[in-house]
Amino acid sequence: MRYNVENMSGNNTKDQHDIQDDVKNDVQNRNYQNPNHPENARTSSIGVTRSKDGHTHDGDPTQELLRALGTTISPDLLVEALTHRSFSHEHPGTKNYERLEFLGDAVLELVSTETLFSAHPDMTEGQLAKLRAKAVSEWALSAVARDKLHVGPYILLGHGEMEHGGAQKDSILCDIVEALIGATFVEHGIDEARAVVHRLIDDTLAEVLTEGPALDWKTSLTVLAHEMGLDEPQYRMSVSGPDYAPVFHARAVLAHESGDELLGEADGSSKRKAQLAAADKAWHVLDRRRKSSGESGN
Repeated sequence: MRYNVENMSGNNTKDQHDIQDDVKNDVQNRNYQNPNHPENARTSSIGVTRSKDGHTHDGDPTQELLRALGTTISPDLLVEALTHRSFSHEHPGTKNYERLEFLGDAVLELVSTETLFSAHPDMTEGQLAKLRAKAVSEWALSAVARDKLHVGPYILLGHGEMEHGGAQKDSILCDIVEALIGATFVEHGIDEARAVVHRLIDDTLAEVLTEGPALDWKTSLTVLAHEMGLDEPQYRMSVSGPDYAPVFHARAVLAHESGDELLGEADGSSKRKAQLAAADKAWHVLDRRRKSSGESGN
């Protein structure tokens, strides 16, 4: 069986918990029908039940997601791509998306690199690298996850991560996009994966050309702040989550005597990733402020 985008219709109005149960139930149903399925132990540990006929919902719960992605992915591989490590930690033996994310990251870098290389023969290696970094940044990919794929409700999270809003964390959303690209590559090969990447980020690649590249978001933010006569932005850090999956939260601020002015905040799997993502958001805030000030001064 495969989720097929050709027969998709209707809008998914279920909440996150319902959709996650549907995704888990789909795997449980396939394993229920085949007791020798190698993943049977995994779904029994999840503890999802369904009737023998296997029909607990109308249609496949991930139809809208795959239609947005523009491809088909086999159910087992799709569930793996949507499973966060907090879920697999609570259900030993369950595969999570980290291997697919690793693969998808490489595919994404290859496709974005070849696209920029072919489209801009006049640019230096350094310029191309800076543009690529912006196009595939955590901020950019999480926006793809939210605005194009609407993937949040489909992510399988542990109870703690779900209660802390994991389905809306930039770091997790970014990882999911890369995992889905990796799953597409495993299922169909590089040509289909390339098509999916273009579908997801071509408009982002076009957008970054109009904004101008920076060495990295922290450096870019510092330069922009100085150009605007502002002090260098500071980063306020905090850490949450379990020891096996810490989440770093960074707040990029301008420090004033009256208190901090928040410019951007973000989560990341490391301190550096969180700071870069926060700086990314802060840069856009200051850039809009600069452009608005310039327009009002004309």
